[in-house]
Amino acid sequence: MTAIKNAIVIGGGIAGPVTALALAKAGIEATVHEAHAATDRSGAMLTVAPNGLAALETVGLRAAVEAVGNPLHAMVMEKGNGKTLMRVPSLPDLPLSRVMYRADLFDAIRAGAAARGITVHDGKRLVGVQEHAGGVTARFDDGSTATADLLIGADGIRSTVRTLIDPQAPGPEYTGLMSFGFGDLTAPFKPGDIQEMRFAFGKHSFYGYWTQPDGSEVFFSNHPQEQPMTLAQARAVPKGEWLAKLRAAHAGDRPGNRLFQSATEANMLLTGPMERMPKLPHWYRDRMVLVGDAAHAPSSSSGQGASLALESAIELARCLRDIDDLPAALARYESLRRPRVEEISEQAVKTNNGKTAGPVAKFVFGLIMPIATRTFLRPEKMFGPVHRFRVDWDRKATA
Repeated sequence: MTAIKNAIVIGGGIAGPVTALALAKAGIEATVHEAHAATDRSGAMLTVAPNGLAALETVGLRAAVEAVGNPLHAMVMEKGNGKTLMRVPSLPDLPLSRVMYRADLFDAIRAGAAARGITVHDGKRLVGVQEHAGGVTARFDDGSTATADLLIGADGIRSTVRTLIDPQAPGPEYTGLMSFGFGDLTAPFKPGDIQEMRFAFGKHSFYGYWTQPDGSEVFFSNHPQEQPMTLAQARAVPKGEWLAKLRAAHAGDRPGNRLFQSATEANMLLTGPMERMPKLPHWYRDRMVLVGDAAHAPSSSSGQGASLALESAIELARCLRDIDDLPAALARYESLRRPRVEEISEQAVKTNNGKTAGPVAKFVFGLIMPIATRTFLRPEKMFGPVHRFRVDWDRKATA
């Protein structure tokens, strides 16, 4: 029987409510405290991969999340001129990845958590903690407090809990890319399948595009931007300036030129600088621990940000369920998660380097890729270890 009876979860986005649900399944009462007055609904679209769906299944949310996502059947890598480099179909015996609005994922998780008795307190911004023999007390900016056996930071890439655990912890790392999305990204969800999502190494910028079930086109650009900018700084630049840069960058691409020439300021979403969390020295201290993006956010190039956060939520609850000694439980959780998330994050770094490579490197890449896909670079080898991963909830965790 776990020695932890209750927990405070900081962050009401993706990882926070799922962590609370997993803790409840492990016999640990948890309440969620979110800094915003309502869940942060920013962002465009994301993908929940089969491993993320498996984590959601553990807490009974897989069906609800699948219902607000479009099944993705294949990914295609191509050159900027439209020539296919490789086609990656979904792996056999796995559910299809789901492409969805970030806001719809938030809503499905929040609704599922509420239906299972998880309390989420909005408008509770953490400003400090006090650890004591009986537990840990969180202080919020409205003057209120909460006390529990454990405090869990699921508060994202700019985590407050991370700095409380380690004031010297590194912050997010800029990848050298600014990200933009285009299409009717505020349209209501429409059921239906996405047959292919295409990713192109354009002459100057990496981009992707696909057709929604209603026939509309969605596309994005990862535009090299040497000078780091915050999201606020990027948004201070007139949209027309950004759009002109993107049109120039994709002028020699097919079908990139057509896509970005058709883009308008009205259907353009600046999602901001692409960032990742570098390796953290510490994931936990005493009665505080990190989960999800607060500990291990990969860049969006991985396609695994949400799915890895969901996995970690399940694994943390499993370790707390089975290992009575709190330091041993947190150490085991970190040892189980760190190698996997860091490997995926580092692979995404290599992908980002390819996106910012010059024309000569892209030319060489275009020559090598078709050979690699016919020999050693097979879909199962590329994605099997990532997409087939499962946290075995029914197996007892040991220190």
